[in-house]
Amino acid sequence: MSQVLDTPPPTTARTTTPAPADADLADLAALAARHGLTVSGARPSLPQYVRQLWARRHFIAAFSTAKLTAQYSQAKLGQVWQVMTPLLNAAVYYLIFGVLLQTKKGVPDYVPFLVTGVFIWTFTQSSLLAGTRAVSGNLGLVRALHFPRAALPISFCLQQLQQLMFSMAALIAILLAFGVPPTASWVLAIPVLVLQFTFNAGVSMMLARFGAKTPDIAQLMPFVLRTWMYVSGVMWSIEHVLSAHTDLPSWVAPVLQANPAAVYIDLMRFALIDSFHASQLPPHVWLLATGWALLAGVGGFIYFWKAEETYGRG
Repeated sequence: MSQVLDTPPPTTARTTTPAPADADLADLAALAARHGLTVSGARPSLPQYVRQLWARRHFIAAFSTAKLTAQYSQAKLGQVWQVMTPLLNAAVYYLIFGVLLQTKKGVPDYVPFLVTGVFIWTFTQSSLLAGTRAVSGNLGLVRALHFPRAALPISFCLQQLQQLMFSMAALIAILLAFGVPPTASWVLAIPVLVLQFTFNAGVSMMLARFGAKTPDIAQLMPFVLRTWMYVSGVMWSIEHVLSAHTDLPSWVAPVLQANPAAVYIDLMRFALIDSFHASQLPPHVWLLATGWALLAGVGGFIYFWKAEETYGRG
């Protein structure tokens, strides 16, 4: 009896799979390379990524056009809202700021001044809001298809640029109605829009990466953009305020003048409004506009590309 109790239970041999040695891993890597196998979802090199993006340029254009068409498909007025929305915003801002707060004092052609600012600001605001949700709001597309993810924020910015074209037609009608004559400087609107689109696309790609990791940023962006709008001279003249308040701290003037949103708004006003003179622009304004576009466009693109393999996972 005691022998039965004291006898230890028989041991069973365990078989374990040894971890592959470094040499085995090297052989597997060499075998994969020999047959052209790569890591699934690996991030391509930057030049290769640019080529992939260019190859999908038709998809980017078609996707942005489809989004634009579907945006107001449920409304009875349809695409008319593409023009009505910024016009109604301009009317509200005119009532509050132009009439009640009297920001129109000392600003010639205030209505064209205000409408231009509202339309150009709306282009930036809508691009950044759409860019924030470019990845997180299209996870089904991201997980189902293989394509460079930068196509999404770029296509949303292109959608907003197309919408701005409708607004520009209304803006030209307003300029003519208020006696602003067409001049050769209107051609300058083209490079301004190119620089602003580059800036918007770059910032949108940064926000798309933030939004893919932290979707809550989409809830914060409207407050950030509203604050940015109020300091960008959309409803008031930066040059007029700075000349009327000489007691402001010395850093206020360069910060307001170098604000990228204000730079693109004032350049468009200079291009379209005859009474908006070059003296009202900040020093080296074209250099500022180009610098902001390159900094945001190139920096945002590289920043987005560095997390390419993480989008849609987790």
